[in-house]
Amino acid sequence: MKIVGIPFELATNHPESWSFDESASRLNARALPHSDFYINPAGAGSIDAESLSNATTLLGTPPSGDFQFISRINVGFKSLFDAGVLMIWIDETHWVKFCFEFSPAKKPMVVSVVTSGLSDDSNAFTVDGEEIWYRIARQGHVYALHSSFDGITWELIRVFSLGLDTAHHLLGFEAQSPTGDGCSISFDQIQFKSERLVDFRDGS
Repeated sequence: MKIVGIPFELATNHPESWSFDESASRLNARALPHSDFYINPAGAGSIDAESLSNATTLLGTPPSGDFQFISRINVGFKSLFDAGVLMIWIDETHWVKFCFEFSPAKKPMVVSVVTSGLSDDSNAFTVDGEEIWYRIARQGHVYALHSSFDGITWELIRVFSLGLDTAHHLLGFEAQSPTGDGCSISFDQIQFKSERLVDFRDGS
């Protein structure tokens, strides 16, 4: 699939879940029922969140070098942990999710998950409303996740590395509904810029 604003092809594991509205420059997704990518660090017997590896994704290989990947995300939340996601993917046990997710408090929340064999789970803050801007930036082999309410001033959520070799990292979108029957998600204002973000922490 070719998306306006992204200079590389994207492929999906569920073609029926994704469509691109060219007139609105909007990517629409439908999360599959009972779907997620999560490897619970407490093991299969944990009751807090089920380990699943079946969510729908739309991913491609970005150009080498530094970049900024941006999208505004809107989610029609219905069930706990419904989310629209920007994703970095290596393989089935190594990936990152930057989730706009429905929290146990029944509020949208900024959440990030870094998985390297097992998943962590980091909650940032809740959001009033069903829309937010997200950005993934890469400097060398280091990634940063930022969120924004206006697409201008950005708040740092997380900095991390997935190893020195980034050549095989995929980038794109994910849609999930771990406890529900699916939800609708839209991504717009999509941009990919092969530009280095000089300072992760100054709000730019």
